[in-house]
Amino acid sequence: MKSTSSKWVLGQKVTIHPTTGDYDMVVCETPAGAQGPPPHIHNQYKEAFLVIEGELEFFVDGKIQVCKAGESMDVPPGTLHTFSNKKDQPCTWVNIHSPKGFSSFFETFGISESETNAVEKSVHPEIIHKVLATAKEYDMLIPPPSMNKS
Repeated sequence: MKSTSSKWVLGQKVTIHPTTGDYDMVVCETPAGAQGPPPHIHNQYKEAFLVIEGELEFFVDGKIQVCKAGESMDVPPGTLHTFSNKKDQPCTWVNIHSPKGFSSFFETFGISESETNAVEKSVHPEIIHKVLATAKEYDMLIPPPSMNKS
C-alpha cells in the first residue's frame, strides 16, 4: 500500500502507512536530541516500536530502556510511557497501534513536512495546549507531572 505524505507531530516526522488490518502503522523519524510526547497511557491501544536506525531511550512503567537498531519495545495497554532521542543523530523507527484508530491523532495534529518551519510549528505552545486539552479523545491519558518520573 502507498504511504501518505509525511507530517511533523510533536517534533517527530511521521509517515502513515495505510493497512487493511486492525492496526495503524507509521514510520517515524526523531531528530537528534529530541524529546517525544509527554508520558502517557493508552487504555485500549497496544503499542509496539521497532528501531530501524539510531536509538531511542524509552521510559516505560517507571524504567528506562534503550533500544538500538533492530531492537523493539512492546507497550501493553495501561502502561505509562514515552521516549526520546538522546543521541546526536536522528532515529528512524516503526510504530504500531492496535486496534486501528490512533493514526487520527497524527492526522489531527500533524503539520505537513512541506510547510515552512514545520518542525517548530509542531511543538508550538498552541499545538501542545490542544494536545493536552484533547488527548483523552485519542485514548492518550496524560497524568499530572507528579506521576511522571521520567
